Amino acid sequence: METQLIKENLTNETLKTIFERRAVRKYRPDMVEEELLDQVLAAGRMAPSAMNRQPWKFYIATHQDTIAAFSRAIAKVTPKVLFRELLKHPVATVKTLLHELPQALHDKSPDPVFHGAPVVIFITAPKDNEWAGLDIGMCAQNMMLAARSLGLDSCPVGFAKFIAQTPVYHKLEVPDAETVHLAVIIGYGNEKPEPHPRETANVIFIDRMECC
Repeated sequence: METQLIKENLTNETLKTIFERRAVRKYRPDMVEEELLDQVLAAGRMAPSAMNRQPWKFYIATHQDTIAAFSRAIAKVTPKVLFRELLKHPVATVKTLLHELPQALHDKSPDPVFHGAPVVIFITAPKDNEWAGLDIGMCAQNMMLAARSLGLDSCPVGFAKFIAQTPVYHKLEVPDAETVHLAVIIGYGNEKPEPHPRETANVIFIDRMECC
């Protein structure tokens, strides 16, 4: 309720965009205009990064057949990859298995991973960059907020990194020195998801100053 009241009283455009962004998993087939995609990528490049290394590279798929082939290949290997992770990290993996795996196994659509989005942006970084995960997270958030501000929708796809375990990985032409961290899908959404409730009891002031 508190979050909804804040959203309804927002006048700042940046904050409105943040509150309006959703993870969208249904898309119209309309292709994203090139100039809009360029702006989304430019916003990603403006993200902060450790020591300004800007480790990200963007590998973009826009052909429906290519995206569908990637999607099917990832869906096929995902159960095997997750069960291997379960043996190494049982507690951390169980939640993912229960929440994500049933959908991946039972989704019979031609594109079970990328949800029919017309643009898939795989984001990589050098394997030897220990801060790359944080950097790419900020980069992806910039891109998704930019997309929303331009009338587009988006969703981060963590399973996309499993493409490295598939027979079609070579089609991305990612050098051996890089690794795929995630993908961001972009397009014109065909749904308007309601926001999930947000936890508000997670702020701890360790030395709060009184104001006014």
